[in-house]
Formats: sequence, C-alpha cells, structure tokens
Amino acid sequence: MSTSQPTILFLHGFAESREVWTEFTREFPDGYRLLTLNLLGHGTNVHDIRDYSMEAQARYVAEQLRQKNVERALLVCHSMGGYVALAFAERYPDMVAGLVLFHSTALPDSEEKKANRDKNKDFVRRHGVEKFMESFIRPLFAPANREQMLEQREFLEDIGRAVPEATVLGALEAMKNRPDRTRVLQEARFPVLFIAGKEDVAVPTESLLPQLALPAQSHALLLSNVGHLGYFEEPELTRRAVVNFAGMVFAPEAK
Repeated sequence: MSTSQPTILFLHGFAESREVWTEFTREFPDGYRLLTLNLLGHGTNVHDIRDYSMEAQARYVAEQLRQKNVERALLVCHSMGGYVALAFAERYPDMVAGLVLFHSTALPDSEEKKANRDKNKDFVRRHGVEKFMESFIRPLFAPANREQMLEQREFLEDIGRAVPEATVLGALEAMKNRPDRTRVLQEARFPVLFIAGKEDVAVPTESLLPQLALPAQSHALLLSNVGHLGYFEEPELTRRAVVNFAGMVFAPEAK
C-alpha cells in the first residue's frame, strides 16, 4: 500500500551520513513525510558492501523507498547524493517527483578531477581516513566560513572519520567512474532545483550554468559567500528554497 503523503528524501554526500540533515529538516512545515537514509558504506550502513557505484546506490535507494511504500518522492541531494539521484532518475524516472541538486552536477569528472581522486585514494592508503578528513573538509567551506563555522566543521570531520577506509576508497573510485548524466536533465519530466555556492571549489558555478538550461523546468539559487556546504553556510535561505520548491512540486498535494 503506497503512502499518499508528499515525500521528500534527503541524500547525503561523500563521507557524510543522514545526520547532516538533522538540523536542516527540523523546521520543515507539516504535511510532508521526510526521509533520510545512510547511503551504502556510510553511517550505520557499513556491513557487507561490495559495490559503491552510483548505480548500486540508486538500486539501494529504490529498495528503501519501496520498503516504505513510497511511489514517488522529491529527492534533495547533496554532492555525491546528487550523483546517486541522477543514476536513480535515469533508471526509475517515474519515482522522481522533483530533484534538488544541492552542490552537485550531472557532469562526469574531468581528467584533472579523476587524477585528484586517485591522489586522495593514495593519501588515504598511506595516512588513513582520519588524517584525510583533517584536510578534506575545511576547503569545502567558503574561506570566510572556515574558522567561523568550526563547530560545523568538526561535526563533519567526526562523521567522516567514522567512515570505513573501504568506503572512502570505493566511493572515490565510483565517483571517478560515473558517466555524464546531462541527458537525464534534458529528458527530465520533473522540475529541477540547482543550489550552488559561488565559492564552491568542488562544483564550480561556471560548470553548472550551462546545466540550468537543460531541464524543461529549471530553478536555481546561487549563493554568495557559500562554498560546498550551503545547508550549514546558509541554512535559512537554502531551507526556504527547498520548502518553496517542494510546495510547487507537490501542489496541490501538500497541505
């Protein structure tokens, strides 16, 4: 039996967990069913994982939605979560009510980015996950926020340090090998909201601008003084954008 309540599924990014959405979703309006989950290898979902590909993650998401009797959902996806959501939308388009690419992209890794993934893998093998997180998280914030948001930075570093080395290595390889999914945006029968930080070093704004024209229904929020972590760096603005987008996606379903 499927649920009739408008459902929003939040997907976290690389080396994160469902916990990153706790504060962000706390003040959401009534009328929505809010779901979060730990992607394969992350959070508490760390047992017997052999495939970290975006396609495997998408199959897992579909299984979780079916278990919860959800036929369609709005997907709100941070970074790697967006790569998973695009793979999900490619395979299960009828299950997607709408898509929020939260500091994410449909483009594949550039050759430079692929080389950086390999360098990160080598670093993890040599020095371990804990040391990697010390250098990985900080640049994701805009420069002005790196010291001001020390609590949030430490929160993400703690989550990252708990991720198994096999997951970090597997996810880096999976992200490196993901295909171009701009066609998913071109063929989308659902609205898409892009949320981007103008100081995002991971997903530069200039690489996103051409993608804004691809979906039939496209919306964008471009944020100054924000890096790759808008749910922390501008929580009120980004939350309001997602809530307003959800209202449009589900109207007149949402009450």
